[in-house]
Amino acid sequence: MKRYLATSAALALASGSAMASGLDRTGQPIGIIFEEGTYAEFSVATSSVDLSGNDRATTTVGSPGNPFQSATGDVGDRFNMFGAGYKRDINEQLSFAVIFDQPWGVDVNYPVGSSLLLGGTTAVADSNAITALLRYRFNENFSVHGGIRYQEIDGAINLAGGAYSSIGSQYNVQVNKDGAFGWVAGVAYEVPEIALRAALTYSSEIEHEFSLTETFVTGATASTSTKTKTPQSVNLDLQTGIAKDTLLFGSVRWAEHSVTNLVVPGLSGQAGRTVDLIDLDDSVTYTLGVGRKFNENWSGSLAVIYADVDGDNLVSPLAPTHGYEAIRLGVQYTQDKMKISAGIRYTKLGDAIAAPGGAVGVANFRDNDAVSFGLKVGYSF
Repeated sequence: MKRYLATSAALALASGSAMASGLDRTGQPIGIIFEEGTYAEFSVATSSVDLSGNDRATTTVGSPGNPFQSATGDVGDRFNMFGAGYKRDINEQLSFAVIFDQPWGVDVNYPVGSSLLLGGTTAVADSNAITALLRYRFNENFSVHGGIRYQEIDGAINLAGGAYSSIGSQYNVQVNKDGAFGWVAGVAYEVPEIALRAALTYSSEIEHEFSLTETFVTGATASTSTKTKTPQSVNLDLQTGIAKDTLLFGSVRWAEHSVTNLVVPGLSGQAGRTVDLIDLDDSVTYTLGVGRKFNENWSGSLAVIYADVDGDNLVSPLAPTHGYEAIRLGVQYTQDKMKISAGIRYTKLGDAIAAPGGAVGVANFRDNDAVSFGLKVGYSF
């Protein structure tokens, strides 16, 4: 039991773009810092998102919409993720880890010729982050961990369809890559004899200053800039042995997605008001699961996940869901110093109403889901 840690899904499998909780994809895990000895891992995951809706005949404020209630088509693009990590002990009390993940992302594409109100609207955002952590063990039970995080983000947004006619349909903005630093700090309590661990980790918000290239319907362009932040977050990760070779685990993650915005100066000037292309709400994500070691080589786990999102169900068309429920199944094979983990996750995405600017709902999104697969290979030296 002391060395057994159930693998819940090979890695934090995403449910789909900015459709789970804000832009969150990985949950920014730091669990590798608790591995024993020298350890390295590599992970891959892919998510297939089924996300579609219909234009509203009447908007949520009673104005005319699309009387034909045209289908949006599938707007959720498949995306892939990669992760890696390395951990090593410096001495009996001090250890370090380096973690690579892709914490934030968006992949939304409204097919042209489908929705009259949103057809042609697209959004893509990609991120890469490297976190360097130190952990200091006061004794067998208490430890602290912390370090720095560097992340890079870039993306592009294209606005099209009747819903954006008042501020700039056929508008495009290229968000050029920017890198910035943040920090991580946490504390942990462990009782190794019963595989108990409680780890609390805070990740700071990270502020970026992006250079933008804005292109308007006339073909004119403008080089501008804007500042935005990625969310601060708090992760509470818990586990304990409840029987021989059986582990109960869970987590709670809070993320302040409401600080993330994208105010575009050029379009704001043209529209005569501040235009923020991102409208996200804070979220709390809960996970509860059980892991079981079947024999010396095989173990498995099952977990349920629930994401609770603040605010009403009027959401950005670039993230047209509101919370989610998920179930995750994982299996792990261990042989000598190597362990191979695989997982599958099914996510039921919460119903939402797409509302440009967060005020006027123009399209209903219901009964959508996502399926994710992940694979991780770890090796102890």
